[in-house]
Amino acid sequence: MVRCERPTLFVSLFVSEECCTVTGHARATDGAPSRVVPLERAEAMRLLEGIGYGRVVFTRDALPAIRPVNHLVDRDGTIIVRTRLTSRLTSSIRADPEVVVAYEADDIDPRTRTGWSVVVTGLARTVTDPARISRYEDLLQSWVAATMDTVVEIEPSLVTGIRLVAVTG
Repeated sequence: MVRCERPTLFVSLFVSEECCTVTGHARATDGAPSRVVPLERAEAMRLLEGIGYGRVVFTRDALPAIRPVNHLVDRDGTIIVRTRLTSRLTSSIRADPEVVVAYEADDIDPRTRTGWSVVVTGLARTVTDPARISRYEDLLQSWVAATMDTVVEIEPSLVTGIRLVAVTG
């Protein structure tokens, strides 16, 4: 049996995913294990709807870039974020209408080493319909003191997730 020996739980789950997938356990810094349980798509999307922030992952100068953003999940399941027209994310999306991004959100308690993580991968597009833009501007307020003049939607093509469950007895 292969074990994850990295001390940082989040990093060990994603950098060394094969290791944790093989064992089904993630080793915490104090030796207390958590069991890794895969999530079904519907449950992963439900969890994503219940949290208001995450991280969008996109390509910048041929390298991965990650930005924290707040989001909402619309009725049809698309993930909506607001950004600036001049942002690197917006530039990436406008440069390639078929650009694929990832969106990650989680709620992990470092004390109990329990929680969940969801990753959505799909096409990102700027929203151009004025009625939809207005609706999203009303529903999704920026957390930063900056003008967010662009609405981006992410189509959830691939949805994966895990739940970290405490191992008992």
